[in-house]
Amino acid sequence: QVQLVESGGGLVQPGGSLRLSCVASGRTLSSSGMGWFRQAPGKERELVATINWNGASTYYADSVKGRFTISRDNTKNTLYLGMNSLPPDDTAVYYCAARQFRNYNIDARFYEYWGQGTQVTVSS
Repeated sequence: QVQLVESGGGLVQPGGSLRLSCVASGRTLSSSGMGWFRQAPGKERELVATINWNGASTYYADSVKGRFTISRDNTKNTLYLGMNSLPPDDTAVYYCAARQFRNYNIDARFYEYWGQGTQVTVSS
């Protein structure tokens, strides 16, 4: 049974930065596509960024392109999301997800494993 646990969220001022981590347990995810998704109050869950099994291929939502960086360290079974220049609109619960296949998918419905999420609040 795969478990994903996010960490690194918190309260930051507009323009600030955060780095989120997602640690997987239960089995290795070295052959899994992974992604970060987020959900703000009153909105549907949406794609933030995705990454293939070895980190060679990534995809970013237009709203975060150039500001966020998704990466992974398969030796630590960990996924990361670096976030810079944060505006209040980035406030949401951020979720880590993993697939049973090597490539990523931009549709959340194709991810089988999900963490509980970590809250990111951007406010002065």
